[in-house]
Amino acid sequence: MLLSMTGYGKASGIAGNFEVEAEIKSFNNRYLDINVRLPKELYSREFELREIIKQKVSRGKVTLTLNLKPKDISASAEILNKFAIEQAGILLNTIVESVGIEQKPQLEHFLYLKELFLDNTVEIDDETFEDIAKVTSEALTKMIEMRKAEGEQLEKDFKERLNFIEDKINKIENSLKTDVEEYFSKLKERAKNLLSEFSQYDERLKVELALLAEKYDTSEEIVRLRSHIKQFEKFMNLPKDAGKKLNFILQEMNREANTIGSKAVSTNISYNALAIKEELEKMREQVQNIE
Repeated sequence: MLLSMTGYGKASGIAGNFEVEAEIKSFNNRYLDINVRLPKELYSREFELREIIKQKVSRGKVTLTLNLKPKDISASAEILNKFAIEQAGILLNTIVESVGIEQKPQLEHFLYLKELFLDNTVEIDDETFEDIAKVTSEALTKMIEMRKAEGEQLEKDFKERLNFIEDKINKIENSLKTDVEEYFSKLKERAKNLLSEFSQYDERLKVELALLAEKYDTSEEIVRLRSHIKQFEKFMNLPKDAGKKLNFILQEMNREANTIGSKAVSTNISYNALAIKEELEKMREQVQNIE
């Protein structure tokens, strides 16, 4: 089945002393491009989080955002450096005495210096990280489900467009012989107006008709175009990595449609060949979003 490269997933849970929120977005991209936005507590775990995504996603621009929030005040207190707070108090008192200010240090003054007493050495243990990884995987699963749903819609649309193209191919095939003969008849009529003794050239004109029919014959292109349609349908059923293959098949189909258009001897064939090309262009735009 087809997978779109556009998706979104969000999940939350508890990991140790933290509330965890994971958000994953993905958009179409030629290759797999993973961006992670992590709190400093998880900087050392970036590689492991990337691997979680790589196991489930092969193409697309994926952005993972993880937020950690202490569950309660006691948990947040663990990240405070009490000695640094005491030193900050001494520093503030020294400044007040030095400049002769009577006002004593207030809480707001300490907040200006919070970077001095926040402990940046908090580490996530393996058990806590395992819970964080589960929340991340849950968000990833939701994103993939969304990609699957959009992929199903794209597959349905592709099938409708392939049926449309098949119908135009049938019309080209059914009208080809008649259109070539009508084209030859017009040339023959012009020749009659130019030649006084037209009958002596009759055999030669039959040869020219045969050559003309061969020159403007598109049966080979039609056969290849139908073969490409079957391949496209086959690749839509691949378990993964269908996007690049489908894009290649569309290029080949467009080449055959161009050749049919260049060989057209009637507005009917030209119109149907153009309709095929327009449909292929719409499919090409959509296939860019297939994983």
